[in-house]
Amino acid sequence: MDKNERINNEQEMPTETKKNHSADADRVKEVYKVTIAGSIINVVLLVLKFAAGLLGHSAAMIADAIHSLTDFATDVVVLVFVKLSNKPKDKDHDYGHGKYETLATAIIGISLFVVGVMICYSGVTKTYRAICGETLQQPGIVALIAAIVSIVMKEWAYQFTVKAGKKYHSEAVVANAWHHRSDALSSLGTMFGIGGAIILGEKWAVLDPLAAIIVSAFIIKAAWGLVMQSVKELTDASLPETEEDEILKIANEEEGVGEIHNLRTRRIGNKIAIEMHVRMPGSLSLYEAHEHATHIETKLKQHFGTDTHVGIHLEPIKVNGKYQKPE
Repeated sequence: MDKNERINNEQEMPTETKKNHSADADRVKEVYKVTIAGSIINVVLLVLKFAAGLLGHSAAMIADAIHSLTDFATDVVVLVFVKLSNKPKDKDHDYGHGKYETLATAIIGISLFVVGVMICYSGVTKTYRAICGETLQQPGIVALIAAIVSIVMKEWAYQFTVKAGKKYHSEAVVANAWHHRSDALSSLGTMFGIGGAIILGEKWAVLDPLAAIIVSAFIIKAAWGLVMQSVKELTDASLPETEEDEILKIANEEEGVGEIHNLRTRRIGNKIAIEMHVRMPGSLSLYEAHEHATHIETKLKQHFGTDTHVGIHLEPIKVNGKYQKPE
């Protein structure tokens, strides 16, 4: 590397670093913004639902209130872990801190699963008591109104949260958005259960806990998906085959590439890591081979994001199964 090239690189690196830091700062700011907005909605609904559940004698509404309580708790988890995940790499974390975000997704998924099981247990218990002849208390109109308000507000929270999560490639924020939607679905089931019990009379008060059971199934299913997704990332599962095929396609488009093997991929929070062995003609100079590898790296980062980790090991093409020294 000559003096001019070294000076140019030194001038470019700080600018690129500043851009990355600025992008990370914007990402954290936006994540904080939507998460705090969602937490405010959760606190308001938490108070409203508990009050409506107690005043309206609705088991489904009280279960809904517990769901909102876990929503608030997961908001706190997101705020803490997303901040940690955006810390720059250091001597102890060569690949950065992205997996803190994956860990946050796992915590959200587990909490959601526990809530779903609790709601299901409560609903099954009350339904069994009704089948045994116990008369359940009919829910009041105040519980129905609270359910309708919850549906509108939580679906709104889902929309602006999932939009930010997808924009900034944050699995934890998308998971939190689904926490909002699961609460909306919970309230939807609660609305039908309470509404049916009110309209059809005291004999049909069992519709209230039945609604809670149905809603819990949706919650458990969503939670299981989040947990399994997090487990795959924490255990360094490879990217989907379609994405790996795209990586191979991009690399093979580079002139001179003879073969690609030993492709390894994984996800690190909202970023991905790609490592591969690339075979090229052994007659290429080190400079030329480096130029080709840099072109591949640039194209991969353009496709998968500027923070993508790319490691390319160059090898000469084999002839009859052996490396051949160029003349």
